[in-house]
Amino acid sequence: MASATKKRGVGSVIWDYMTTVDHKKIAILYLIAGGFFFALGGIEAMLIRIQLAVPNNDFLSAGLFNEVITMHGTTMIFLAAMPLLFAFMNATVPLQIGARDVAFPFLNSLGVWLFIFGGIFLNLSWFMGGAPDAGWTSYASLSINSPGHGIDFYALGLQIAGAGTLISGINFVTTIISMRAPGMTYMRMPLMTWTTLVASVLIVFAFPPLTIGIFLLTFDRMFGSSFFLVETGGNTIIWEHLFWIFGHPEVYILILPAFGIFSEIFATFARKRLFGYSAMVFATVLIGFFGFMVWAHHMFTVGLGPTANAIFAVATMAIAVPTGIKIFNWIFTIWGGSIEFTTPMLYALAFIPSFVMGGVTGIMQAAAPADYQYHDSYFIVAHFHYVIVGGVVFGLLAGLHYYWPLMFGTMLSEKLGKISFVLFVAGFHVTFLIQHFLGLWGMPRRVFTYLDGQGYNTSNMISTVGALMMAVAVIILLINIIITVAKNQKVGRDPWGDGRTLEWSLPIPVPYYNFAQTPLIRGLDAYWIEKKENDGKMMPAESLDDFHMPNNSIIPFVISLGLFVAAFGALHFASGKEWAIDAVSDLPQHPWALWVLILGLAIVFISMGVRSWKDDLGYYVTKEEVLKDLEEQERGAK
Repeated sequence: MASATKKRGVGSVIWDYMTTVDHKKIAILYLIAGGFFFALGGIEAMLIRIQLAVPNNDFLSAGLFNEVITMHGTTMIFLAAMPLLFAFMNATVPLQIGARDVAFPFLNSLGVWLFIFGGIFLNLSWFMGGAPDAGWTSYASLSINSPGHGIDFYALGLQIAGAGTLISGINFVTTIISMRAPGMTYMRMPLMTWTTLVASVLIVFAFPPLTIGIFLLTFDRMFGSSFFLVETGGNTIIWEHLFWIFGHPEVYILILPAFGIFSEIFATFARKRLFGYSAMVFATVLIGFFGFMVWAHHMFTVGLGPTANAIFAVATMAIAVPTGIKIFNWIFTIWGGSIEFTTPMLYALAFIPSFVMGGVTGIMQAAAPADYQYHDSYFIVAHFHYVIVGGVVFGLLAGLHYYWPLMFGTMLSEKLGKISFVLFVAGFHVTFLIQHFLGLWGMPRRVFTYLDGQGYNTSNMISTVGALMMAVAVIILLINIIITVAKNQKVGRDPWGDGRTLEWSLPIPVPYYNFAQTPLIRGLDAYWIEKKENDGKMMPAESLDDFHMPNNSIIPFVISLGLFVAAFGALHFASGKEWAIDAVSDLPQHPWALWVLILGLAIVFISMGVRSWKDDLGYYVTKEEVLKDLEEQERGAK
């Protein structure tokens, strides 16, 4: 398995990616699939803004608007933001800790294919009777009574995709704890690795409540149980608790890896060590800890009582402290630095004021009495998007430009990147800043239209123009990517020139085994130290010898396909049954559904059996092959 580039057919490349367990190729799968869903969610966002551009608009019907707004939120959170972050986590974290792969390469592959099939299944709802329409939070009182199969697509699709996310979270926790190179102590890990570790721990603890909630919802809709049915002794508020026990840590699952990306970018392009590294690490851990103590601030208007509201209000205010520590440390990192205004650095600089604005409006809502006024208004929409777009999406766009050469060996155009940056950031503020005022003036969220003469007309039109600017920025980014791929101008090791961490010490393209010899880590910013003291050559922690690597496998793809098939059987199995609730029992019966369910589960269990019984011992990369690769790299460098 030589690392030299060979011309391969399309079929060979597709098979390679279908069977790969290499974390670098899995990162590319996450990037492509997440990018597709990001574009899909963006189209849905534009449909929402077109509908709300003018009063009394009939561009979308009320029912279709509910479907679009539900799918926009669900797609962006579960199928775009999180997978795109997994792309950068997969691309960088094993390299940053000096590992040859993640702890469980097979499960890494299974995670990405579960996400892809779950996302496809969810979006097939558009073509198979209607999409989910109860909002991205799918509150039980709405979702249980939603007619058709839309909510069933939501429940089953998220269950499949969520299983992939949970698997990936466990994988990253294990990798970072057990596979660090010699000398890579916890307090020498890059911030990207630290934020990945904390976010992965959050995934491990936050996703089971969502999984349980969706199971209960599925049983209520399809199998006659009554966990959330008030008329038969259930409690709809339990769904809100289960969802938000997941939902608020989810915000930090998304924002923490973005924080890690920004930390790497600030240090690289200010040419300075990150200010207050220890404080940044402890702030990251504190954010993860507090993230589980604030979920009920989403429920201030539910009626939990003043004591519960007060406790969660205090916790919500407290979580701003470690975030504030991070903001000041980033500013101090920039202060006095020799700053290079690259596209990633521009996104990082724009992030600070944008995210602070989102954080301040969050603290405003920590006051429960004030939240009663803001809660169902466009103020919440503005706040949420300032946090998610101003934090997470800016991080994704910064990371895309920053890590593109590491992932693909080419460099995106800085000129087009900066044009896209100006349009996106300006469009973002034009879209969402005005929505704060719309909310304070009384415009409710989740409405598909509004009457003329209420004072909302101009502000909504401004917001729609801003959304159009963001759409143009994304189109320019796509053009940038297409041009870069077409030109295919290769770059070498450390393409930004100021890389500080281990991933930049490797040749580009990165060998499939990452490190010929596991590096010895002598301090924080390991590559920067070796640049200063050893001409950029990493000191090895082991002699050059044969080493073990895992085999590729088609089984993760087949298991995911089996669950995809089984989900269709489960979807139609309850139709027409007397014990299903009215929203499902009114649908036509499908006698074949049980057999489809059995077939899908059979594919899953047979595949799992093959994996269990088959001796898959991997293979060894020989010393001779590594020496040959090193010679080729030296010739290429000259």
